[in-house]
Amino acid sequence: MKFIGIIPARYQSTRFPGKPLAMIKNKPMIRWVYENVSKVLDQVCVATDDERIMEAVQRFGGKVVRTKATHQSGTDRCAEAALLLKDEFDFDVVVNIQGDEPFIQPEQIELLKNCFNDEDVQIATLVKKIETGEELMNPNRPKVVLDKSWNAMYFSRSAIPFIRGKEEKNWLGSTIFWSHVGMYAFRADVLQRLTRLPQGKLELAESLEQLRWLENGYEIRVAETTIHTLGIDTPEDLEAALKQS
Repeated sequence: MKFIGIIPARYQSTRFPGKPLAMIKNKPMIRWVYENVSKVLDQVCVATDDERIMEAVQRFGGKVVRTKATHQSGTDRCAEAALLLKDEFDFDVVVNIQGDEPFIQPEQIELLKNCFNDEDVQIATLVKKIETGEELMNPNRPKVVLDKSWNAMYFSRSAIPFIRGKEEKNWLGSTIFWSHVGMYAFRADVLQRLTRLPQGKLELAESLEQLRWLENGYEIRVAETTIHTLGIDTPEDLEAALKQS
């Protein structure tokens, strides 16, 4: 089984324009992501529609491809990049690593890779146990419920499952709640099929693209990580990260 890591990166972020080029210590954020992914994957490439990001990646010797500016999601950008790279690289599985995850750990990518030891796995992602009530009720932290085979049954911005007969403040002690960690790996052919699916009612309701895949019958295998990594969505997130690093 051969893997490639593709890092979608765009410049025009609403909350943090130019985010992939923000400096963390002496390196742009995109370089931190690239180098951490390269610790575990031999094939790594940044996919971007922006010349400034392309030049930054080329300066540190990274591989980068130019993709369309019209993509609605990182998944769509990864799919185009995979098509552009298929004659240059040999891979069976595409690992999608967000360009705003500079502290991603190699162990997390290994967990995704291990999911594909099962030949039936089409898509893989990560979850982490929720430990605070604040996280459980935060709509910006999607939750997921799992079946007995560690496949995702549903993702939601709401706290799921609902605990009947208890106040919300006591829910955490009633069952295990899982937070979704937004990293994915796809079999290469499955990735191309996913990008051709129309949006469904569930995705439109929750604004979670993975619900489109579930709604169309695709299974998403899940692995547990115990690592909390800080994604950078705003300049304030970057300031917090610099204080911790």
